[in-house]
Amino acid sequence: MTVAARRWRRAATAYLFLAPALALLGLFTFYPVAVGTLLALFDYDAISPPRFVGLAHFRALVADRFFWIALGNSLKYLLVVPVLQALSIGLAVAVNVPLRGIAWLRAAYYLPVVTSMVVAGLLWRWLYEQDGLVNFVLLRLGVLARPVAWLGHPDLALFAVMFVTLWKGLGYYMVIYLAGLQAISPEYEEAATVDGATRWQVFRWVTLPLLRPSILLASTISAIAALKVFEEIYVMTGGGPMFRTYTMFYYMFDKGFQQLDLGYAAALGVVLAAAVLVFSAVTFRLFRHGGWTYY
Repeated sequence: MTVAARRWRRAATAYLFLAPALALLGLFTFYPVAVGTLLALFDYDAISPPRFVGLAHFRALVADRFFWIALGNSLKYLLVVPVLQALSIGLAVAVNVPLRGIAWLRAAYYLPVVTSMVVAGLLWRWLYEQDGLVNFVLLRLGVLARPVAWLGHPDLALFAVMFVTLWKGLGYYMVIYLAGLQAISPEYEEAATVDGATRWQVFRWVTLPLLRPSILLASTISAIAALKVFEEIYVMTGGGPMFRTYTMFYYMFDKGFQQLDLGYAAALGVVLAAAVLVFSAVTFRLFRHGGWTYY
């Protein structure tokens, strides 16, 4: 068998193993994206036949006040990403120690991840009540002078929901960073310590750069999740008060499944997908080292 024939056979074997995954990816990812993009060019309410309107939905978005409110709130939601990543790294470092019972502590931090968002949202709605636990603790500590309606205050509601996203995602990203930390050879940190580096210098100049692939992965995932946030909003505020928690995904849901304006909802989805691609590219740009081909 010639060299070219062996290479062709190896490539064919590889594609044969990849075929099921590629088929599922095409069926459940690329096909819905293509259909959604095409639907954005039509006026469709799921009852009447689709009517071609071209780019009319995209032109209407420019003058749509609720679109700008939703887009602004989705962009504000990205503020949770750097805070979540910093806290997750700190938590992963804290639990990456060979102590007795540390596995139970890691499991405790991971518990919110496996909790249903509906259950977590209802729980936090109760905690955020004026006579709930949050106000009780803050009043007893003297932080507040009177109870606050966290989910009913126009300036606080979005940040209150963002805190729930932070609380729920902490354990998930901690696991990613914990795996990254345990993949780092201890020889690098030992060599830096022998050279006289302090613990902070070892972390800053050795551990953190070697953790960069995990930071890239976790930051990209959390940025996409922040732009697509829906369940927290749906369960806790329903987009209120005064549309202050109205996000892009919630607006899509409202237009598509409550107002049956599926073409306009698809146009919103196209804009959201474009925003996700832009922020993913920015994240790769920020954390790249050695060019795009490195990752």
